This record gives sequence, structure tokens and C-alpha cells, in this order.
Amino acid sequence: MRVLVAGDRGYIGALMVPFLRRAGHDVDGLDVGLYEGCDFRGGPRPVARRPRDTRDVGPVELSGYDAVVCLAALSNDPLGHLNAETTYAVNLRGTVRLAEAAKAAGVERFLFASSCSLYGAAGSDAVAEDAPMHPVTPYGETKALAEAELSALADDAFSPTYLRNATAYGASPRLRLDIVVNNLTGVAVTTGEVRLESDGTPWRPLVHIEDISRAFLAVLEAPRDLVHDEAFNVGRPEDNVQVKDIADMVRDTVTGSVVTLADGAGPDKRDYRVDFAKLHDTFPDLGMRWTVRAGVEELAEAYAGHGLTYDEFQSARFVRLRRIQQLLSLGLLDDELRRTTDEPFPSPATTLATEAAR
Repeated sequence: MRVLVAGDRGYIGALMVPFLRRAGHDVDGLDVGLYEGCDFRGGPRPVARRPRDTRDVGPVELSGYDAVVCLAALSNDPLGHLNAETTYAVNLRGTVRLAEAAKAAGVERFLFASSCSLYGAAGSDAVAEDAPMHPVTPYGETKALAEAELSALADDAFSPTYLRNATAYGASPRLRLDIVVNNLTGVAVTTGEVRLESDGTPWRPLVHIEDISRAFLAVLEAPRDLVHDEAFNVGRPEDNVQVKDIADMVRDTVTGSVVTLADGAGPDKRDYRVDFAKLHDTFPDLGMRWTVRAGVEELAEAYAGHGLTYDEFQSARFVRLRRIQQLLSLGLLDDELRRTTDEPFPSPATTLATEAAR
């Protein structure tokens, strides 16, 4: 199939694109380029194409594709709270604009990277795809609303599928350190502490980014009737864990590390478990491979091999909110997080060096 991945230069896309290509698909990308230079272990393959915002895409740009994979989004809760209206503009209206353009261009399949965060404060009972949605952040709200609007576009010629990913983890050429497994492991490797920002009791469903890619590939290659206008929770049942359990895995993996509580650590209203039976019943040969413990080991080894320091861990290179704030301070993004230039953004390291020299 000829596939366009929107958000191919991000944390998941940088790993998913080569994964889909290895499976034999012809894959192109579309990305606004916010995280160029935020590289880890060499970064994704360089591209010469012009940056493109999903809010501006038209049918001509999508002509000739068999499927569109939409990963593009402002991708975590702190970033969502920075400007809630812009989160809605990108995650909701940008997604719907991309889908409408795809439908107008005759693209039949549309795979949307949704999120289990739309279940919100569901508590300790595992929720399936038919459970009520109780999002507690702008990010979760936009995912729930986008699913509804994509479903309204579904017909005999346009087939959307909603992949509700659990909280992602794992090493990527575009690494993020602001998600729970990556974060706890990074702090442990660079400081010797496994520092909990909550009391550790909330439940989190987790999934490795390679297994996310594996699920997207299965849906992409599935018969249309099997996945048309369907939602799938993406993860494994055994990877519903409490945050304190993740901390213990990190402590056991990173020699000499100890679990600590940050000042003011308390309950977290994001607390939910997820039922993944539908995905695995629909795709019995899916073969998700990653356990959380194996992911912690992968990350610890990758961080050590990179020589990750605590200063780098906290920097705009690996923390999405800080990168956006950096680009805003340089005037390279406007208040709606639109680019003010088509020139490549300076890397976080280059920007920091320039600021230090002033």
C-alpha cells in the first residue's frame, strides 16, 4: 500500500515509518517539524521536504495514497494546558481537516492515533471500547471529539479506525522523556533516584512504541470490514500497572537507584485500567512482544550508551513542552503554534549554545 504518515518526525512516527517500510509498504511523511534536531541515537532519516501543518492540508497533497495514518498531535497534558485552544485547533480541527482532505482525495483508509486517556478517571476497573469517556485534560478531550467527527465521515468510500494507544514507552530516534516509563528510567540513570511525582497508586496502561507500530500495521493490512469505524484499545492486559510498580522495575534495573517521592507528591486524577481483549481477539496473531520490564531495560541501556546527563534529560531536546517554549521565545512559532518560517528550526543544542554565548 501507499501510505502517508502525518507526524512521521515525532516520537512514535520516527519508529513506525521504518517499521511499515520493512513490512513492504511505500511510506511518505507529513510533519510540521517542531522536533527537528531533538534526536537520539542519530535521529530519523533526514528529509528534504517542506514542513506541513495538518491544519493547512488539502486534497491535492493526499491524492494517490491508499491510507493515511494520523499520528500528528500536541502530545501530552502539560503541552495541552499551555494553550488549550491551540490543542483543540491541532488535535481536533487539524485531524478532521486531514481526514476531510483524505476523503476528498479518494483515500479509503484512515488510521487515527487516539488514546486511552479519553477514559480519564475510570478507576481500577478495566474499561473496554464501549465504556463512557471521562477525559480530564484537553488532550484527552480532543481525542474523544476527534473520534466522533471522524466517525461522522465514515461511509462506503471512507473507512476510519481509532487506535486508542495506552501510554507509550520505549527508545526512539525522536526520544521523549516526559512520559512515565521513559521519565522514571531517565531520572534513575542520571541521578540514582526513581522519583515519583504522585503517590504511586494510580493505574496506567502501558505499551511499547514498537507494539503500537505492530498494531497499526495489523489494522492497515486487515480486511476493511473488520476494522471499519471501529475503536481498538492498544496494549496488553498484563501491562496495566500502578506507577509504584514501574518505579520498582526501574529500581531493580538501574543498579544502586532508590525510589523517592517528590515534594508534594499525592494522588493523580489520571487513574485507569484498560481492557485490550478486542484487539487481541480480532488479531490473534498480533504477537505484541514488549513487557514493561524489558522496556525499562532497553531504555536504561540506551541512556547509558548515549551518556545521558541530568541536564540533557531536562532540556528542550527531550521534553516537548520545553521545546515548544523555546521555539516560541525565539519567535519561530506564533501564539497558535504555527511556524513563522519555512526554514529548518535550529536544534535545541544549537539554540542553547547561541543563548549561552549572548
